Amino acid sequence: MTDPSSERTGAARIDRWLFAVRLYGSRALAAQAVAGGRVHVNGERVKPARALKAGDRVTFTRGTVEFECRVSAIPLRRGPAAAAVLCYEESAQSVARRTEFASRMKLAAALTPRPQGRPDKHERARLRQLKGRI
Repeated sequence: MTDPSSERTGAARIDRWLFAVRLYGSRALAAQAVAGGRVHVNGERVKPARALKAGDRVTFTRGTVEFECRVSAIPLRRGPAAAAVLCYEESAQSVARRTEFASRMKLAAALTPRPQGRPDKHERARLRQLKGRI
């Protein structure tokens, strides 16, 4: 177990911090992302046990968009989302990338052709054949 006094001094494992501030849904997923090289602290690839402190810059890829933030606090535990947002400050470039990606996805969804209604029995069979699921 980790020493609780280390968190009061402002240090925590990177995988634990990513989970506590709700950037990953589970600590195992956070550790997997860090071990896989998708998470960088201050421009360096790190291991899951890396100590993180206030002021560090964390960068990771979320889907296809790169997320960049500065650590402002180390939470003692995983809490509500409103409290988690206060533990980091997302950079302006990261916010711009995220909003631009969201607008492109909305445009792509709007331009995607939609069928008028549900497919009937014969149309479903034809769709299965097209998808190779005969």
